[in-house]
Amino acid sequence: MKRKLWSWTAVLVAVACLTGCGNDKDASADRVKAEREIPLNRLRVEKFVTLGDYSNLMVAVDPIKVDEEELNTLLNNVYLSSVDTEQFGITDRTVAVGDTVIIDYEGKKDGIAFEGGTALGANLTIGSGQFIDGFEDGLVGVMPGETVDLDLTFPESYGNADLAGQQVVFTVTVHYILPTEIAPEDMEDDVVASMGIENVSTVEELRQYVYDYLYSNAETNYTYNLKNGIMDALMEQCMFGELPEKLVDSYRAMIRESIESNAAAYEVDAETYAYYFFGMTSDEVVETYAEETLRQDMVLQAIANAEGLRISDEKLQEKLLEYAQEAGYGTVEEYMGNNSPEDYRNYFMNETVMEYLNEKATITENQ
Repeated sequence: MKRKLWSWTAVLVAVACLTGCGNDKDASADRVKAEREIPLNRLRVEKFVTLGDYSNLMVAVDPIKVDEEELNTLLNNVYLSSVDTEQFGITDRTVAVGDTVIIDYEGKKDGIAFEGGTALGANLTIGSGQFIDGFEDGLVGVMPGETVDLDLTFPESYGNADLAGQQVVFTVTVHYILPTEIAPEDMEDDVVASMGIENVSTVEELRQYVYDYLYSNAETNYTYNLKNGIMDALMEQCMFGELPEKLVDSYRAMIRESIESNAAAYEVDAETYAYYFFGMTSDEVVETYAEETLRQDMVLQAIANAEGLRISDEKLQEKLLEYAQEAGYGTVEEYMGNNSPEDYRNYFMNETVMEYLNEKATITENQ
């Protein structure tokens, strides 16, 4: 399913703000930067887009609210993190399919422990298929406190060639079974106090802490959905001509760099990130969003031109200095690293125009 983003420029700049950009430049980074540096504020975007009526866009969004069932579920899950052998951990029956157990395990091949085969306090749901065939089944019927040896064979297709098709022995200790639910009236203040959450020492304070977390997420989702709603309504009012291919190419480069930056932040490769977040290859993401994002930026730039909302060089430097200082960098240049100043100009311009449209839009809440 196509994941919706209202601004790839915002994504790229957000990653820069979070991860920092003060790395040494290499030739490829300079090349990407040069390819992308085609300032929209110096382009007659009106040649490519005809604006419709954006003076009172109609937008409907879901209200900011916390679902009671979601609140209770998360409260339960947070409290379950404090469960141990002495506190609510189930130890008076054997393990069954569907149970979540806390285990220690060590895997050995020819009597020698192999890399990645050892863990302490691991969380495993029996029947989830998380481990190789025979591992989870071998724990069914085991009593908490017992240690068992599991004689298993890695599948021939296993990703690690040293283990593929090999016979191994996993020594597993089952500590306890996690309960699926703990009723709020059974939760105890001293257990909550032991969690080490700042300013949270009672069950009621934990409930409020969880509520505040969910409410903050709801606020973030509201803002995200509102921006998407405004952008959708805006784009429906506009008409477009053929886009300059050189500019489309620059947006392809920007989106590809954004994917790679996000992937690095998550410590995965670009293809893994693209598939997880978009259900596509990185090439497909680039081709799906390049022209769409360029059209969006052109529309916002056209409105900025019409309403006097352009980001001047002086304003750009002022905002960059503010961001650099907040991020702890000594200079704007250190903060930006390999990123183009025009990425930031577009970002600040987009935010300014979206705030302008938000003020003028008629916003209703879905029931």
